[in-house]
Amino acid sequence: MYIESVVLKNFRNYQEKTVKFKDGLNIIVGQNASGKTNLIESVYCSGIGKSPRTNKYKEMIRWGSDVAFIRVVLRKNNTLHTIEFSIDSYDKKRIAIDGIPLVKLSEIIGMLNIVFFSPDEMKLIKESPDQRRRFADISLSQQNKKYFYSLSKYNNILSQRNKLLKENRYSKALPEMLYGWDVQLAKYGAYIIQKRYEFVEKIETFARKMHTEITENKEQLNLEYESGVEYGELDKMEEFFFDKLRTNLDKDANLLYTSFGSHRDDIAIKINDIDVRKYGSQGQQRTVALSLKLAEIYLFESELGEKPVLLLDDVLSELDLNRRQKLMQLCSGLQTIITCTDFDMDIEHNRIVIEKKDQK
Repeated sequence: MYIESVVLKNFRNYQEKTVKFKDGLNIIVGQNASGKTNLIESVYCSGIGKSPRTNKYKEMIRWGSDVAFIRVVLRKNNTLHTIEFSIDSYDKKRIAIDGIPLVKLSEIIGMLNIVFFSPDEMKLIKESPDQRRRFADISLSQQNKKYFYSLSKYNNILSQRNKLLKENRYSKALPEMLYGWDVQLAKYGAYIIQKRYEFVEKIETFARKMHTEITENKEQLNLEYESGVEYGELDKMEEFFFDKLRTNLDKDANLLYTSFGSHRDDIAIKINDIDVRKYGSQGQQRTVALSLKLAEIYLFESELGEKPVLLLDDVLSELDLNRRQKLMQLCSGLQTIITCTDFDMDIEHNRIVIEKKDQK
Protein backbone atom coordinates (compact mmCIF):
# COMPACT_ATOMS: atom_id res chain seq x y z
CA MET A 1 0.00 0.00 0.00
CA TYR A 2 1.30 3.45 -0.85
CA ILE A 3 0.05 6.93 -1.74
CA GLU A 4 0.75 8.20 -5.26
CA SER A 5 -0.51 11.77 -4.92
CA VAL A 6 -2.34 14.29 -2.74
CA VAL A 7 -4.31 17.25 -4.05
CA LEU A 8 -5.33 20.03 -1.65
CA LYS A 9 -7.65 22.96 -2.20
CA ASN A 10 -8.19 25.57 0.53
CA PHE A 11 -6.91 23.16 3.16
CA ARG A 12 -5.18 24.93 6.07
CA ASN A 13 -2.58 27.27 4.52
CA TYR A 14 -2.81 25.77 1.02
CA GLN A 15 -4.89 27.49 -1.65
CA GLU A 16 -4.07 24.77 -4.16
CA LYS A 17 -1.32 22.18 -4.01
CA THR A 18 -0.52 18.85 -5.69
CA VAL A 19 2.17 16.59 -4.25
CA LYS A 20 3.49 13.42 -5.86
CA PHE A 21 4.78 10.65 -3.59
CA LYS A 22 6.80 7.52 -4.30
CA ASP A 23 6.77 4.11 -2.72
CA GLY A 24 9.58 4.10 -0.15
CA LEU A 25 11.04 7.11 1.69
CA ASN A 26 9.52 10.56 1.10
CA ILE A 27 11.05 13.57 2.85
CA ILE A 28 9.00 16.77 3.13
CA VAL A 29 11.45 19.62 3.80
CA GLY A 30 10.57 23.20 4.66
CA GLN A 31 10.91 26.02 7.15
CA ASN A 32 8.76 26.10 10.27
CA ALA A 33 5.18 27.23 9.58
CA SER A 34 5.53 26.48 5.87
CA GLY A 35 2.79 23.83 5.90
CA LYS A 36 4.66 20.53 6.24
CA THR A 37 2.50 19.30 9.12
CA ASN A 38 -0.65 20.41 7.29
CA LEU A 39 0.26 18.10 4.40
CA ILE A 40 0.74 15.18 6.80
CA GLU A 41 -2.57 16.08 8.46
CA SER A 42 -4.42 15.85 5.14
CA VAL A 43 -3.13 12.30 4.61
CA TYR A 44 -4.13 11.31 8.13
CA CYS A 45 -7.65 12.72 7.62
CA SER A 46 -8.04 10.66 4.47
CA GLY A 47 -7.20 7.47 6.35
CA ILE A 48 -8.80 8.00 9.76
CA GLY A 49 -11.59 10.44 8.95
CA LYS A 50 -10.46 13.08 11.44
CA SER A 51 -7.47 15.23 12.30
CA PRO A 52 -4.75 14.24 14.77
CA ARG A 53 -4.56 17.90 15.83
CA THR A 54 -8.12 19.15 16.33
CA ASN A 55 -11.70 17.98 16.81
CA LYS A 56 -12.97 21.08 14.99
CA TYR A 57 -13.13 20.28 11.30
CA LYS A 58 -13.74 23.94 10.41
CA GLU A 59 -10.23 24.79 11.60
CA MET A 60 -8.87 22.91 8.58
CA ILE A 61 -10.56 25.28 6.09
CA ARG A 62 -8.27 27.97 4.72
CA TRP A 63 -9.04 31.43 6.07
CA GLY A 64 -11.55 33.21 3.85
CA SER A 65 -12.73 30.02 2.13
CA ASP A 66 -15.97 28.07 2.49
CA VAL A 67 -14.83 24.55 1.62
CA ALA A 68 -11.62 22.55 2.08
CA PHE A 69 -10.92 19.64 -0.25
CA ILE A 70 -8.50 16.68 -0.16
CA ARG A 71 -7.99 14.06 -2.85
CA VAL A 72 -5.66 11.12 -2.21
CA VAL A 73 -4.75 8.58 -4.88
CA LEU A 74 -3.35 5.36 -3.44
CA ARG A 75 -2.37 1.93 -4.65
CA LYS A 76 -3.68 -0.93 -2.52
CA ASN A 77 -3.30 -4.60 -3.42
CA ASN A 78 -2.04 -3.43 -6.83
CA THR A 79 -5.26 -1.50 -7.50
CA LEU A 80 -5.61 2.29 -7.71
CA HIS A 81 -8.16 3.95 -5.43
CA THR A 82 -9.21 7.55 -4.87
CA ILE A 83 -10.33 9.07 -1.57
CA GLU A 84 -12.04 12.47 -1.71
CA PHE A 85 -12.72 14.38 1.49
CA SER A 86 -14.35 17.80 1.82
CA ILE A 87 -15.38 20.02 4.74
CA ASP A 88 -17.51 23.14 4.56
CA SER A 89 -17.88 26.09 6.92
CA TYR A 90 -21.04 24.53 8.39
CA ASP A 91 -18.91 21.59 9.57
CA LYS A 92 -20.49 19.32 6.97
CA LYS A 93 -18.21 16.52 5.82
CA ARG A 94 -18.45 14.67 2.53
CA ILE A 95 -16.34 11.71 1.58
CA ALA A 96 -16.20 9.42 -1.44
CA ILE A 97 -14.14 6.38 -2.32
CA ASP A 98 -13.59 5.78 -6.05
CA GLY A 99 -16.30 8.34 -6.74
CA ILE A 100 -18.93 6.63 -4.58
CA PRO A 101 -20.19 8.81 -1.70
CA LEU A 102 -20.10 7.25 1.76
CA VAL A 103 -23.15 7.45 3.99
CA LYS A 104 -21.09 7.59 7.17
CA LEU A 105 -17.72 9.18 7.70
CA SER A 106 -16.66 6.08 9.64
CA GLU A 107 -16.85 3.96 6.46
CA ILE A 108 -13.51 5.42 5.41
CA ILE A 109 -11.72 3.40 8.10
CA GLY A 110 -9.61 0.63 6.61
CA MET A 111 -9.18 1.97 3.08
CA LEU A 112 -5.90 3.80 3.75
CA ASN A 113 -4.15 2.34 6.79
CA ILE A 114 -2.03 4.87 8.68
CA VAL A 115 0.56 4.74 11.44
CA PHE A 116 1.22 8.27 12.67
CA PHE A 117 3.97 9.52 14.96
CA SER A 118 4.77 13.06 16.10
CA PRO A 119 6.32 14.62 19.23
CA ASP A 120 2.78 14.86 20.64
CA GLU A 121 2.57 11.07 20.58
CA MET A 122 4.74 11.10 23.71
CA LYS A 123 1.38 11.48 25.43
CA LEU A 124 0.89 7.80 24.65
CA ILE A 125 3.43 6.94 27.35
CA LYS A 126 3.43 9.68 29.96
CA GLU A 127 -0.12 10.99 30.11
CA SER A 128 -3.48 9.53 31.16
CA PRO A 129 -4.82 6.05 30.27
CA ASP A 130 -7.16 7.46 27.63
CA GLN A 131 -4.11 8.14 25.42
CA ARG A 132 -3.10 4.47 25.54
CA ARG A 133 -6.68 3.31 24.94
CA ARG A 134 -6.83 5.70 21.98
CA PHE A 135 -3.67 4.14 20.55
CA ALA A 136 -5.19 0.65 20.73
CA ASP A 137 -8.58 1.81 19.47
CA ILE A 138 -7.28 3.61 16.36
CA SER A 139 -5.07 0.68 15.42
CA LEU A 140 -7.76 -1.95 16.04
CA SER A 141 -10.44 0.06 14.25
CA GLN A 142 -8.33 0.15 11.08
CA GLN A 143 -7.77 -3.60 11.26
CA ASN A 144 -11.26 -4.70 12.29
CA LYS A 145 -14.51 -2.99 11.25
CA LYS A 146 -16.47 -4.94 13.86
CA TYR A 147 -14.24 -3.48 16.53
CA PHE A 148 -14.86 0.05 15.27
CA TYR A 149 -18.62 -0.59 15.23
CA SER A 150 -18.53 -2.04 18.76
CA LEU A 151 -16.50 0.89 20.04
CA SER A 152 -18.95 3.40 18.53
CA LYS A 153 -21.93 1.55 20.04
CA TYR A 154 -20.22 1.29 23.42
CA ASN A 155 -19.46 5.02 23.57
CA ASN A 156 -23.04 5.94 22.63
CA ILE A 157 -24.52 3.57 25.22
CA LEU A 158 -22.09 4.79 27.87
CA SER A 159 -23.16 8.38 27.20
CA GLN A 160 -26.84 7.41 27.58
CA ARG A 161 -26.15 5.49 30.80
CA ASN A 162 -24.27 8.42 32.32
CA LYS A 163 -27.07 10.78 31.34
CA LEU A 164 -29.60 8.55 33.13
CA LEU A 165 -27.38 8.42 36.22
CA LYS A 166 -27.27 12.21 36.37
CA GLU A 167 -30.96 12.78 35.73
CA ASN A 168 -32.39 9.94 37.87
CA ARG A 169 -29.91 9.42 40.70
CA TYR A 170 -32.65 9.49 43.37
CA SER A 171 -35.22 7.48 41.43
CA LYS A 172 -36.14 4.05 42.79
CA ALA A 173 -36.71 2.98 39.20
CA LEU A 174 -33.08 3.64 38.26
CA PRO A 175 -32.00 -0.06 38.34
CA GLU A 176 -34.84 -0.97 36.00
CA MET A 177 -34.14 2.02 33.74
CA LEU A 178 -30.48 0.98 33.40
CA TYR A 179 -31.04 -2.73 32.89
CA GLY A 180 -31.33 -2.68 29.09
CA TRP A 181 -28.41 -0.28 28.75
CA ASP A 182 -26.28 -2.49 31.01
CA VAL A 183 -26.99 -5.57 28.89
CA GLN A 184 -25.79 -3.72 25.78
CA LEU A 185 -22.84 -2.07 27.51
CA ALA A 186 -21.62 -5.44 28.77
CA LYS A 187 -22.03 -6.99 25.32
CA TYR A 188 -19.95 -4.42 23.47
CA GLY A 189 -17.57 -3.73 26.35
CA ALA A 190 -16.61 -7.39 26.75
CA TYR A 191 -15.82 -7.65 23.03
CA ILE A 192 -13.69 -4.48 23.15
CA ILE A 193 -11.75 -5.74 26.16
CA GLN A 194 -11.17 -9.17 24.61
CA LYS A 195 -9.80 -7.62 21.41
CA ARG A 196 -7.60 -5.18 23.33
CA TYR A 197 -6.10 -8.04 25.34
CA GLU A 198 -5.27 -9.80 22.07
CA PHE A 199 -3.94 -6.58 20.53
CA VAL A 200 -1.57 -5.92 23.43
CA GLU A 201 -0.29 -9.48 23.36
CA LYS A 202 0.39 -9.33 19.61
CA ILE A 203 1.92 -5.88 19.48
CA GLU A 204 4.16 -6.64 22.47
CA THR A 205 5.98 -9.25 20.37
CA PHE A 206 6.81 -6.74 17.65
CA ALA A 207 7.42 -3.80 20.04
CA ARG A 208 9.87 -5.81 22.11
CA LYS A 209 11.87 -6.62 18.99
CA MET A 210 11.83 -2.97 17.82
CA HIS A 211 12.87 -1.74 21.26
CA THR A 212 15.70 -4.26 21.52
CA GLU A 213 17.09 -3.11 18.17
CA ILE A 214 16.83 0.60 18.94
CA THR A 215 18.44 0.24 22.39
CA GLU A 216 20.99 -2.33 21.14
CA ASN A 217 19.70 -5.02 23.49
CA LYS A 218 20.15 -2.89 26.63
CA GLU A 219 16.49 -2.82 27.65
CA GLN A 220 13.58 -5.25 27.65
CA LEU A 221 10.09 -3.92 26.97
CA ASN A 222 6.94 -5.52 28.39
CA LEU A 223 3.28 -4.61 27.88
CA GLU A 224 0.23 -5.74 29.82
CA TYR A 225 -3.43 -4.88 29.38
CA GLU A 226 -4.94 -3.72 32.69
CA SER A 227 -8.66 -4.33 33.04
CA GLY A 228 -11.24 -5.18 35.67
CA VAL A 229 -12.35 -8.04 33.41
CA GLU A 230 -10.05 -11.01 33.01
CA TYR A 231 -9.41 -12.40 29.54
CA GLY A 232 -11.42 -15.50 28.68
CA GLU A 233 -14.40 -16.74 26.70
CA LEU A 234 -16.50 -13.85 25.46
CA ASP A 235 -19.77 -14.94 27.08
CA LYS A 236 -18.10 -15.26 30.49
CA MET A 237 -16.45 -11.87 30.12
CA GLU A 238 -19.80 -10.37 29.19
CA GLU A 239 -21.52 -11.98 32.18
CA PHE A 240 -18.87 -10.68 34.58
CA PHE A 241 -19.07 -7.19 33.04
CA PHE A 242 -22.84 -7.10 33.45
CA ASP A 243 -22.73 -8.32 37.07
CA LYS A 244 -20.15 -5.67 37.91
CA LEU A 245 -22.31 -2.91 36.44
CA ARG A 246 -25.29 -4.04 38.53
CA THR A 247 -23.18 -4.33 41.68
CA ASN A 248 -21.87 -0.79 41.19
CA LEU A 249 -25.29 0.84 40.73
CA ASP A 250 -25.33 2.74 44.03
CA LYS A 251 -21.73 3.80 43.61
CA ASP A 252 -22.35 5.02 40.06
CA ALA A 253 -25.49 6.91 41.14
CA ASN A 254 -23.42 8.80 43.72
CA LEU A 255 -20.58 9.46 41.30
CA LEU A 256 -22.98 10.36 38.46
CA TYR A 257 -20.94 8.32 35.98
CA THR A 258 -20.13 4.71 35.10
CA SER A 259 -17.12 3.70 37.18
CA PHE A 260 -16.45 0.31 35.56
CA GLY A 261 -15.82 -0.73 31.99
CA SER A 262 -13.47 -0.71 29.04
CA HIS A 263 -13.38 3.10 29.20
CA ARG A 264 -11.44 2.80 32.48
CA ASP A 265 -8.76 0.34 31.34
CA ASP A 266 -5.06 0.98 30.73
CA ILE A 267 -1.94 -0.56 29.19
CA ALA A 268 1.02 -1.11 31.52
CA ILE A 269 4.37 -0.31 29.89
CA LYS A 270 7.56 -1.50 31.57
CA ILE A 271 11.27 -1.48 30.79
CA ASN A 272 13.27 -3.98 32.85
CA ASP A 273 10.26 -4.20 35.22
CA ILE A 274 10.16 -0.42 35.79
CA ASP A 275 6.89 1.38 34.98
CA VAL A 276 7.87 3.76 32.18
CA ARG A 277 4.60 5.68 32.51
CA LYS A 278 5.69 7.02 35.91
CA TYR A 279 9.41 6.49 36.24
CA GLY A 280 10.87 6.39 32.74
CA SER A 281 13.22 9.11 31.54
CA GLN A 282 12.16 11.30 28.64
CA GLY A 283 14.55 9.39 26.39
CA GLN A 284 13.09 6.05 27.45
CA GLN A 285 9.53 7.27 26.96
CA ARG A 286 10.37 8.58 23.50
CA THR A 287 12.03 5.30 22.51
CA VAL A 288 9.10 3.22 23.80
CA ALA A 289 6.60 5.40 21.91
CA LEU A 290 8.63 4.97 18.72
CA SER A 291 8.91 1.20 19.29
CA LEU A 292 5.13 0.90 19.67
CA LYS A 293 4.47 2.87 16.50
CA LEU A 294 6.95 0.81 14.50
CA ALA A 295 5.45 -2.37 15.95
CA GLU A 296 2.08 -1.27 14.57
CA ILE A 297 3.52 -1.52 11.06
CA TYR A 298 4.37 -5.18 11.42
CA LEU A 299 1.11 -5.93 13.21
CA PHE A 300 -0.80 -4.45 10.28
CA GLU A 301 1.19 -6.59 7.88
CA SER A 302 0.59 -9.68 10.02
CA GLU A 303 -3.17 -9.07 10.30
CA LEU A 304 -3.97 -7.63 6.86
CA GLY A 305 -1.17 -8.89 4.64
CA GLU A 306 -0.06 -5.38 3.71
CA LYS A 307 2.01 -2.71 5.45
CA PRO A 308 0.41 0.68 6.21
CA VAL A 309 1.73 4.13 5.32
CA LEU A 310 4.00 5.53 8.03
CA LEU A 311 3.72 9.26 8.78
CA LEU A 312 6.51 10.81 10.87
CA ASP A 313 5.91 14.48 11.67
CA ASP A 314 8.97 16.36 12.95
CA VAL A 315 10.31 13.29 14.74
CA LEU A 316 13.93 13.20 13.53
CA SER A 317 14.91 16.29 15.53
CA GLU A 318 13.85 14.46 18.69
CA LEU A 319 16.25 11.54 18.07
CA ASP A 320 20.03 11.25 18.28
CA LEU A 321 22.03 10.12 15.23
CA ASN A 322 22.08 6.46 16.27
CA ARG A 323 18.30 6.32 16.75
CA ARG A 324 17.71 8.16 13.46
CA GLN A 325 19.83 5.59 11.64
CA LYS A 326 18.01 2.71 13.36
CA LEU A 327 14.68 4.28 12.45
CA MET A 328 15.62 4.54 8.78
CA GLN A 329 16.67 0.89 8.75
CA LEU A 330 13.40 -0.22 10.37
CA CYS A 331 11.32 1.85 7.93
CA SER A 332 12.67 0.10 4.83
CA GLY A 333 10.13 -1.81 2.79
CA LEU A 334 7.16 0.51 3.23
CA GLN A 335 6.08 4.01 2.27
CA THR A 336 7.31 6.48 4.85
CA ILE A 337 6.49 10.20 4.76
CA ILE A 338 8.67 12.35 7.01
CA THR A 339 8.55 16.08 7.69
CA CYS A 340 11.66 17.96 8.81
CA THR A 341 13.42 21.30 8.39
CA ASP A 342 16.50 19.62 6.93
CA PHE A 343 17.58 16.13 5.88
CA ASP A 344 21.22 15.25 5.21
CA MET A 345 21.29 11.47 5.67
CA ASP A 346 22.84 9.54 2.81
CA ILE A 347 19.73 7.50 1.98
CA GLU A 348 17.80 7.32 -1.30
CA HIS A 349 14.58 9.31 -0.98
CA ASN A 350 11.98 11.40 -2.76
CA ARG A 351 12.51 14.99 -1.65
CA ILE A 352 9.50 17.33 -1.50
CA VAL A 353 10.26 20.97 -0.75
CA ILE A 354 7.50 23.08 0.81
CA GLU A 355 7.91 26.85 0.63
CA LYS A 356 5.92 29.60 2.29
CA LYS A 357 4.85 30.84 -1.15
CA ASP A 358 2.65 27.70 -1.29
CA GLN A 359 0.32 29.54 1.09
CA LYS A 360 -0.65 32.03 -1.60
